[in-house]
Amino acid sequence: MSADPSRHRIDTRPPAIALMGPTASGKTALAVDWVARFGMEIVSVDSALMYRGLDIGSAKPDADTLARAPHRLIDIRDPHQPYSAAEFAADALQAMHDIHAAGRIPLLVGGTGLYFRALLEGLSDMPPADPALRQEIERQAATRGWPAMHAELAQVDPAAAARIKPGDAQRIQRALEVFRSSGTPISAWQQAGTRRQFGFRVLKLVVAPTARELLHERIALRFDQMIEAGFLDEVRALAADPRLHPDLPSMRAVGYRQALEHLSQGTPLAEFRDRGIFATRQLAKRQITWLRAQLDARWFDPARDVDEIGKAVEQFLGTGA
Repeated sequence: MSADPSRHRIDTRPPAIALMGPTASGKTALAVDWVARFGMEIVSVDSALMYRGLDIGSAKPDADTLARAPHRLIDIRDPHQPYSAAEFAADALQAMHDIHAAGRIPLLVGGTGLYFRALLEGLSDMPPADPALRQEIERQAATRGWPAMHAELAQVDPAAAARIKPGDAQRIQRALEVFRSSGTPISAWQQAGTRRQFGFRVLKLVVAPTARELLHERIALRFDQMIEAGFLDEVRALAADPRLHPDLPSMRAVGYRQALEHLSQGTPLAEFRDRGIFATRQLAKRQITWLRAQLDARWFDPARDVDEIGKAVEQFLGTGA
């Protein structure tokens, strides 16, 4: 029996690195170091950093950091403007090709699992948005409430309803829109999605503290630093924009949602802090759950494995000794 020649085929796709991890795990510091060390350029994979004006609460890199290590796909939308995962995938892939053409290595950095999946694996080819149908669903929700719309979704697409929370207006709306326009549940469209070969060979690296308590401490410290830096003033300025409302994806970002509720309801600052930290911990938990499903990713503790993760990059790029 002859050997399968495909088993010895050399992968000639250009290299790229995906540096993933939960919020507050130390991704940015590593990425900035790698820009100069390995000749990389950063592509942000973060659903909050893309919005202009969401600076403090999103832990957006400061001006000095961006001067040393420019990030693509930061500050590309105003907070009232929609931006889908499909749009991100197209923009990120174009950025990767531009970076490669300039002789540098794309470095994907972030914690938004949906964006990583859309870029690296592709999304299902489901029906496009229907503005008229979307407005009709919004009108019904204004009368009936989103929990009732969620109950309707549970009747037509139990699988989607099980994944979507009753208060997640954006996802409920999209799921109902897809079903009403096509007659097929969104869960069926998602299952029908096909994988494609990506144009780059990607090394997936996850940085996450081994001790969950350490991650919790980092989250609390960073949230306190945000408050000290003027996070609530930032949200006050955003809330003054009449184009913004609490159901927009930008305003539902972790931290911003709790800040808006604090400012509108007049709750004590300590309560806002506790709720913001708790919500950020829950986000990190969801991110870690998604990352554990990435079976081809290598995990490192940012406090203990800095040398090892650097060696993994060197080996992948063929730049080691």
